[in-house]
Amino acid sequence: MQVTIISPERTEFEGAADAIVAPAFDGLVGILPGHAPFLTLLGQGRVRVRRGSETVEVGVSRGFLQVAGDTVRIVADRVM
Repeated sequence: MQVTIISPERTEFEGAADAIVAPAFDGLVGILPGHAPFLTLLGQGRVRVRRGSETVEVGVSRGFLQVAGDTVRIVADRVM
């Protein structure tokens, strides 16, 4: 699946991923390829993007996460 993590300042991550774990406003949410359409508010924490044996982490605070088709968009108010 294709993943984009953006903040008001820049694109923090863009690329393919095998799995994502993100902090929703009410707990962690896991996204795998083929996930149903989904929209949630982000809380504060670390987004973990797994590609093969590599994991990329990006700290986020508020915003939203959208799953549409094979695309995940994370728009964060702030990245850390």
